[in-house]
Amino acid sequence: MKPIRLMFLFAALAGSLASTHAAEHARIQGILISASNDRGKTDQRLAAYEPTLRRILRFESYRFIGDDSASLAVPSSGQLSIGEGHRLEVATESADAKGIHLRVRWTQGGQTLMNTGLVLHAGVPAVLGGPSTGKKGEVYAVIVIGN
Repeated sequence: MKPIRLMFLFAALAGSLASTHAAEHARIQGILISASNDRGKTDQRLAAYEPTLRRILRFESYRFIGDDSASLAVPSSGQLSIGEGHRLEVATESADAKGIHLRVRWTQGGQTLMNTGLVLHAGVPAVLGGPSTGKKGEVYAVIVIGN
């Protein structure tokens, strides 16, 4: 009888350790886009995010520029190179039932464009509006997703 109890205890502990280990890592993805009021079709790679982009940014069309992702321990930090010299410096602070708590510093060419804190819920995108791309009426934005 005791060996069976020990096996159940071991299995329960192993399962607990596995779930704790899974919670100690976060996969963070950053997607650099441009948004404009030019009528046109949004890039198909952004189709899943278009309703959120329209609600938050209120532009007519969105173009994919680049993306990067990293698997980070919680807590730790890393860097995503998302295109055209844009980088996201990401520091995971904690993970709990509310989501992944992190700090994001968005830079381009060494210049800080934004420094903010976010709480990411698994699979729910956060959208950061950014500066002009240099083209009339077009701005950069970043979609940040955590899993």
